[in-house]
Amino acid sequence: MPVAANQSFLISFAPLVVSMAKSNIDERHQRRVSALKQLFAQDFTNQGSLTPLAKSVLAKQAEIDPLIVNAAPAWPLEQINKVDLAILRLAIYELSIKKEPIKVIINEAVELAKEFGGESSSSFVNGVLGKIVQYDSKQ
Repeated sequence: MPVAANQSFLISFAPLVVSMAKSNIDERHQRRVSALKQLFAQDFTNQGSLTPLAKSVLAKQAEIDPLIVNAAPAWPLEQINKVDLAILRLAIYELSIKKEPIKVIINEAVELAKEFGGESSSSFVNGVLGKIVQYDSKQ
């Protein structure tokens, strides 16, 4: 294949590759959004049916919450914005199972905080997760 034809071939498939990658990212994002909403609602009332991700986070909550308390000692759990708390629990769970790179998990948590949290949520979430990752890397 001549170079020009090869470049044309690659260019014609570039949108498909980008679309496939984006759909995978969007799919993971949507799973996180669904789990976040359920975790948030769970703080107020028992949710009947939960996604597998939300169930997994709740199953590890007794291990996750002390990490948040240690990383944000000035903020008792009861005083943390419920959306921020749900985002932190979700992200810490994902950090614990190590399916995604640390930077991806933190970035996604910050994006969720920007989308669903308050004005300072993204900074708070980023700071708490940064402390947890830093503490974990020292051990």
